[in-house]
Amino acid sequence: MKTMRLEYPIAVMCRVFGVSRSGYYAWANGTLSPRAQADERLKVAIKAVHTQSRETYGPLRMQPELAAQGFEAGRDRIARLRRELALRCNPS
Repeated sequence: MKTMRLEYPIAVMCRVFGVSRSGYYAWANGTLSPRAQADERLKVAIKAVHTQSRETYGPLRMQPELAAQGFEAGRDRIARLRRELALRCNPS
């Protein structure tokens, strides 16, 4: 769509491709949603707790640590972000 925007209006191309204009502009500007931004901040904190715990904390033990740092996140969200980061617990 970026290459064709000189030939066709963005509104027309969005209708043809079945995409909302606001969705197209959000994608084109590369802005992350507030939730995605919060996930990125939480990922940094998860990496830090993972390292500080000598890679032994799972989501259950990580949740209170993150809460003490001011992050509100459930176990499922922490588990999902750990999977995205490919973090695994090492048995001690």
